[in-house]
Amino acid sequence: MSFLRTTGSIGTTLLGALLLAGVAHATEVSMAGGSVTFSTPDNWLGIMETQGDPEVRVFQVPDPSPTASNSLARVTVTVKQVADVNDFQQYAGSASAKAQQLAGYRPVQAVSNTAGPNSYAYTARENDVEFSYSESYWFKGNHAVQLRCVRPAQSQAGPAWSAAFDQGCAAIAARLK
Repeated sequence: MSFLRTTGSIGTTLLGALLLAGVAHATEVSMAGGSVTFSTPDNWLGIMETQGDPEVRVFQVPDPSPTASNSLARVTVTVKQVADVNDFQQYAGSASAKAQQLAGYRPVQAVSNTAGPNSYAYTARENDVEFSYSESYWFKGNHAVQLRCVRPAQSQAGPAWSAAFDQGCAAIAARLK
């Protein structure tokens, strides 16, 4: 019994250290020739990057729990050139329409629009797992910028991990405004 308590304490300590490490250090990211910049916690792993139009950066947010064995928490920033506000609205509308095609799509009703007027929250299913999505869109210069944050709706890592994930996404949104 003492072994389980000690192991649990060590796990909790490690999780706390990982969360603090993610807050204490950040990796600077620059896209679209430097016109779009933001930072991510160092413990987020860059898993995909494309150049050109659109330019995409995808980050895996490590989930230290067994939940991660069948789900991938991730944050994606996409920057696409657009001619004007109408093109931007068409891009955001098209992306929103694609989201509504996801299995089990369900909009979240009580959403705080702190990220901006072009922000959406919803749940959908991937591989029989319910995920929470938040998407925000901005028109910056001649670019449409999309931030998409996806995490399991319920992670065995607990509410502190979910809160740290959401805080990381909110920090990127604040820089992209």
